[in-house]
Amino acid sequence: MSPLSALNNFLRGLLMGAADVVPGVSGGTMALIVGVYERLLQAISDGVAALLKLGRLDAQGGWQGLKAVDWALVIPLAAGIGTALLVGARFIPGLMETYPQESRGLFFGLIAGSLIIPWARISTPAARHILLATVAAVVAFGLVGLPPRAIADPALWYVLLCASIAICAMILPGVSGAFLLLVFGIYQPTLEAVNARDLAYVATFIGGAVLGLGAFAKLLTYLLHRVYDATMAVLVGLMAGSLRALWPYLADDRSLLLPQTGDPIAVVVMLALSGAAAVLALHAWSRTRAPLQPADASS
Repeated sequence: MSPLSALNNFLRGLLMGAADVVPGVSGGTMALIVGVYERLLQAISDGVAALLKLGRLDAQGGWQGLKAVDWALVIPLAAGIGTALLVGARFIPGLMETYPQESRGLFFGLIAGSLIIPWARISTPAARHILLATVAAVVAFGLVGLPPRAIADPALWYVLLCASIAICAMILPGVSGAFLLLVFGIYQPTLEAVNARDLAYVATFIGGAVLGLGAFAKLLTYLLHRVYDATMAVLVGLMAGSLRALWPYLADDRSLLLPQTGDPIAVVVMLALSGAAAVLALHAWSRTRAPLQPADASS
């Protein structure tokens, strides 16, 4: 692993971790944008398979499985994600609260601009792909319209369950793990636990995340190998439907509003366009560092 490659993957991890802190933005979307999505899923799937072999006391098979993991990607990426989560937990929620419309406008443009990325991966777009994308968009649109909750002191078993579900969204483009934590009511307690270094809470959350991540990564890897084009179409729909959560003008109950007198409009539009331009530039940069490979399976 060259120092330059490690630095590039660390920067990708920073972007993924920062995205995971923002309700409505998925780290999986960012992984797709920067061109490491399939590699990351495969690395997670390999790691889980190796751990299962070790759990069955197959030391040799487990060791061989661990050697097969793409550690050149995983280690710097994980370091970047962890760094971004620690830093972002302190600053991003404050920015979202102080500048809610401007922040959502920026992220709206970022996700909207990234829709072209998975769609361009479909080898031969057809009517069935449009149908799949439409259905996925409707599902995501309804999901992100659910009202947030707040639980002051969640039980650890509940934290474990929520983490195992939310982590699936964090690697699924278009669905925000942070938003699911809001819906489950543990978004703020989780940020407070990270900032307060509450080891019991954090360890429970990580345990749930590992369980959910392992199972879901294997499922996604299977789908990408067997029905690549159909999977990409669904990802496009999930990303499109999730734009509801990032519409700049929302009521307290998360219903959609038109801009009112006094609302920032020009700056929101400029930020949205900047977000779209930034994500396309980021995708172009990523392709020069890790060119995308053609899919070996289609729908």
